Amino acid sequence: MKQASFLGKLYLIPTTLGDVDPMDVLPQTVKRAIEFIDDYIVENEKTARKFVKSIHPEKIQATLRLHSLNKHTEKSEHTEMIKPLLEGRNMGLMSEAGCPGVADPGAVIVKLAHEKGIQVVPLVGPSSILLAIMASGMNGQSFTFNGYLPIEKSEKKAALKNLEKLSHDKNQSQIFIETPYRNNKMLEDILQAVNSSTQVCIATDITLPTEFIKTMSASQWKNTKVDLHNRPTIFIIHKM
Repeated sequence: MKQASFLGKLYLIPTTLGDVDPMDVLPQTVKRAIEFIDDYIVENEKTARKFVKSIHPEKIQATLRLHSLNKHTEKSEHTEMIKPLLEGRNMGLMSEAGCPGVADPGAVIVKLAHEKGIQVVPLVGPSSILLAIMASGMNGQSFTFNGYLPIEKSEKKAALKNLEKLSHDKNQSQIFIETPYRNNKMLEDILQAVNSSTQVCIATDITLPTEFIKTMSASQWKNTKVDLHNRPTIFIIHKM
């Protein structure tokens, strides 16, 4: 294994959660990192280039060397992606939205970097999961992010019942997400599955001008109209 002094550093570069001025939600450290990094591992090249340009318009796009990491990427390609790090160049890892490695395929690259003795540098930025739990009024001392729930109706209902029981038994807030075009159906399913007194938080369009964050009981939500269609949303439930 090469000595750390001869290896590049892997910078975990957070992005915005939607179409807002990046410098409204990102610190100067992100801008400074983009100024000196030319090699990136990203989910989508087009959106990554747009993000770099929004942060540092003077950056010459032709100097950027981007590697795509998504569900189609083979595991055998990962080592090739981090070659610049092994050659002593710094790299940036970007998510499509929010923080790399959190509900994001970038975690495999971070794991590989640790295995190769490469220093990993996480930069501060918005995480929809943490911002949602902060604003929910639920248990920020104990919570679990469960990712996506099953699509099939009976399996989803069973999963929701199980999460509700866990939240009650462990006093632990349960966080999950859905594909944005299925958000309204997810809310319907939640309200059908959980107890009327169970607390439900909906955190939508976090950090955007259309941000909507509300925590109420399931029974109160049944009397409230909200359109979540195609809007990035975090769901949290907690049964006291």
